[in-house]
Amino acid sequence: MSYQITVQPSGRQFAAEANETLLDAALRQGMTLPYGCKDGACGACKGKVLSGSVDHGKSQPHALKEDEKAAGLTLYCCASAKSDLVIECKQLGSVSDIPVKTLPSRIEILDRLAPDVIEMHLRLPANERLQFWAGQYIDILLKDGKKRSFSLANAPHDDAVLQLHIRHVPGGLFTEQVFSTMKVRDILRFNGPHGTFYLREDSTKPMILVAGGTGFAPIKAIVEHAMAEKCERPIFIYWGAKARVDLYQNALPEKWATDHANIKYIPVLSEPAADDHWAGRTGFVHQAVMSDFPDLADYQVYACGSPVMIDVARRDFINTCKLPEEEFFADAFTFSAS
Repeated sequence: MSYQITVQPSGRQFAAEANETLLDAALRQGMTLPYGCKDGACGACKGKVLSGSVDHGKSQPHALKEDEKAAGLTLYCCASAKSDLVIECKQLGSVSDIPVKTLPSRIEILDRLAPDVIEMHLRLPANERLQFWAGQYIDILLKDGKKRSFSLANAPHDDAVLQLHIRHVPGGLFTEQVFSTMKVRDILRFNGPHGTFYLREDSTKPMILVAGGTGFAPIKAIVEHAMAEKCERPIFIYWGAKARVDLYQNALPEKWATDHANIKYIPVLSEPAADDHWAGRTGFVHQAVMSDFPDLADYQVYACGSPVMIDVARRDFINTCKLPEEEFFADAFTFSAS
């Protein structure tokens, strides 16, 4: 059975089958809605059902709470229609023109940046290039239909190879191979680009970029794109990690801040090791932002890290620091073990 979905305030419509998510149905018909993980974890696709009923599907409790369901909210990446619907959602035109491709690639570099982080470079066939927006991700396609998502760490103009920052997940079907048996010149297939986490270039607001762990990868892409475009907006980069070793490319944002007057870099460690001799900021990274910017009314925030970090940062920035809800952009990293 097919249902008619009307998106407000645009009035655009698309059809959704009873067994597919609203997001999949929209993307299938060329309509781009905000989304991040597509797994019910990040909350980036949260929107309101104005009329009609939905099955909330596999939405995770931290991303869609019971009181939010009662208020008519749902996650479009999980919800399926049980009737014709009218939903509320801002549509994005800037990513809808980019084709999603499935391509082969060859591993060119495997560089150990930290004990549990490898930077992988993937080279595409000579006649292929991947068009994407800084901050988007690709899905590595594994056997039996499984896939693993990784943000692109390079900016679109620097697309000779695709850069991924891969953290070792104990028991992880893919990352165990990356850290043990995978080697240079191996072939990987991927699909992409995906996601609506990217720099909104039509804004003039100062930007606060918040990274947790390997959430630095898409933040790196956004900053390098902004520099290439000679963006003069103030950029404040906060990178949170557990210990000094986890700031695996610390010298890079330090150099950005040295070379560009509009860029500031603030690393934050939650549990610095004794031999780190750390004299910098400590605690949770989003709390460092709140301490420096108690009023975020005139800012944009781009945050990438664990779902818990994203959820807390969204709540506190909006409720406590007066950040406009529409100016919070996020990508939550979820990890899958075999």
